[in-house]
Amino acid sequence: MINTAVKKLVTYGLEKGLLDKRDKIYAVNRILEVLGLAEYTEPEEEFSNICLEETLNELLDYAVQKKIIDDNIICKDLFDTKLISAMLPMPHEVIDHFKKLYKVSPKKATTWYYKFSQDTNYIRRYRIEKDIRWSTSTIYGRLDLSINLSKPEKDPKAIAAAKNEPPGNYPECMLCKENEGYAGRLNHPSRQNHRIIPITINNEDWFFQYSPYVYYKEHCIAFNSKHVPMAINRETFIKLFEFINIFPHYFIGSNADLPIVGGSILSHDHFQGGNYEFAMARADIEKYFTIKNFEDVQTGILNWPMSVIRLRHQNYSKLVDLADHILTVWKLYTDENVFIFASTNGEPHNTITPIARKRGDVYELDLVLRNNIRTAEHPLGVFHPHEEYHHIKKENIGLIEVMGLAVLPARLKNELGLLAEKILNGENLQDNELTQKHAAWAENFLAKYDDISQDNIDEIIRDEVCHVFVKILECAGVFKRDETGRHAFEKFMKTL
Repeated sequence: MINTAVKKLVTYGLEKGLLDKRDKIYAVNRILEVLGLAEYTEPEEEFSNICLEETLNELLDYAVQKKIIDDNIICKDLFDTKLISAMLPMPHEVIDHFKKLYKVSPKKATTWYYKFSQDTNYIRRYRIEKDIRWSTSTIYGRLDLSINLSKPEKDPKAIAAAKNEPPGNYPECMLCKENEGYAGRLNHPSRQNHRIIPITINNEDWFFQYSPYVYYKEHCIAFNSKHVPMAINRETFIKLFEFINIFPHYFIGSNADLPIVGGSILSHDHFQGGNYEFAMARADIEKYFTIKNFEDVQTGILNWPMSVIRLRHQNYSKLVDLADHILTVWKLYTDENVFIFASTNGEPHNTITPIARKRGDVYELDLVLRNNIRTAEHPLGVFHPHEEYHHIKKENIGLIEVMGLAVLPARLKNELGLLAEKILNGENLQDNELTQKHAAWAENFLAKYDDISQDNIDEIIRDEVCHVFVKILECAGVFKRDETGRHAFEKFMKTL
């Protein structure tokens, strides 16, 4: 039985091109070493179209049975990554192949590398497929939403074991280059199947990889070779456009560099990009402006729930200069009438989330104005999802959501499923803690529908979740979409 599973895993490696047939015996022996096996008899049966998830589960079941690993998701993920790594090429081989394909075209190189990152199980296809995804039409265009199920839930024993693990300083964070090939530990994921591609932007050494939790097509990450904190400045804009010049078929953006409005990893300078058109990229400019000394740069306010300035020009250095000017002005800008304060008690509040792309010969840069001020009424942030929407999402609004893709918590799968069931059965939504938090929202939107049935309840709930997402984005907008907010936004533009 175990010999069959070993052969199937090696066959998978050969099928996916991870393994050269000349290295087959070597790979078998590496896998045997991981499994603690001293002997092996190759089964006569031939296999094809191997299902990786099933094969790894067979090997994991054996490892648990033989007490090689504990029966929890953390230990299993560490172990199956070690098994896969027995078949993988060295980093320099991956880099050399990427460069060879890049000479043909950047797109050919990234297409191969994206598939490689999936075939190596660094991106776990079978988990990503569990994510729930849909889109809904709104006044801002069609927005994308997802319920993230690709990060497996950890059982209590695994969590307790991880807490007992001594804190480590290596690698310093999940983005550091030292993750490549790292075996991992209970409180840090294994990266033995991880390979990264070196790039140079703004005369600095950076690396390129894909996110293991693909939120959209070819969701990539560019990260600094040094463990330095996030920073939004003139150099950021240069780096974004130099990345675009390397991979012109990708967009690239940066989370803001302040807490609340920034990303989850502010300690390591990085960008996120990919081969995907977000709803914000499709949004039109609703009002144009001419900026002194930048009259030839097309500039305008975007028709979007958040406060976005779009810049367009064939020469990206012009966009860098104007973006730097806008950032400098914005960081010092205060308008008490709309509760925008550049700083309070010495703490800065204003920053920008920038997103760059190229359309034909024209470079495009979206600058999303952000402010992270907090008050007693809004302790998580004034320009943050307000409490009335926390039943759907209370986490920060980062780069991905800014562009129109909601990444919603896994809890919603069960909560919204139960909500639909109770609505159809005419049950009290207040008598269950999973639906109680959604009761007021549901009672409000149900009044809009004359006919609710098994056939349309899921679509109704998903559409209503999207409407909440729109409200959340509007919460995060520093200039509101009302007359006062529009006037205040135009007032800021005129200061430029």
